[in-house]
Amino acid sequence: MRISELADVTDVPVASIKYYVREGLLWPGERVGHNQTAYTDAHADRLRLVRALLEVGRLSIASAKQVIAAIDEPELELLEVLGIAQQSLPAAPSRPTPESLGRVEALATERGWTSFCTPTPNPGLALAAAALDGMHASGLENVQPLLGSFAEAAETAARADVDFVLSTTNRDDQIRTVAVGIPLGDALFAGLRRMAQESESARRLETAPTTQESELARGLGAGPTTPGSTP
Repeated sequence: MRISELADVTDVPVASIKYYVREGLLWPGERVGHNQTAYTDAHADRLRLVRALLEVGRLSIASAKQVIAAIDEPELELLEVLGIAQQSLPAAPSRPTPESLGRVEALATERGWTSFCTPTPNPGLALAAAALDGMHASGLENVQPLLGSFAEAAETAARADVDFVLSTTNRDDQIRTVAVGIPLGDALFAGLRRMAQESESARRLETAPTTQESELARGLGAGPTTPGSTP
């Protein structure tokens, strides 16, 4: 297909496609004429992946390139790809305090969490610690129960992640699942969490109707009255 057709089937502007090619996120098409380049369905699949990483996963161009390179590298082990995918995620918005770092490290030790993916600390450590700093700055102090509950939820989600990766024995599929599932899985989990928050809030925080509202509801549900009758 021509680049205009590739743009149509992927809903990606031609200018963006050319930019992704220049940045190495998408391999060039095949020259078929003096001023013509042909693209294939493989280009369309890669382009959709790139857009998902950038728009849904919110990765930078540089981070997306690292993930794409990990997918295409046949010699990388699964744990190495996991480390690359983890490190590609957006960093903490600010440098966390030693106190919050210590609290998160203590929680990880208590839960028996270990890290073998990269020699550098998992970026989740700084991200969680920075979140604690933000809560503390906002006046939220007693967050220890929240930490424990979130840790349990994180372990449940992590088990589901690993189960999903190991649901296939095909290495290429496993690599793609790890590289793509880490950034996009965060977005999926955040979306589901917000929906669950709304549902749980409605279930537990919905106030009972007042006496006046109850009487009004009974009156409205009684139907039309006849002369002399009492609603």
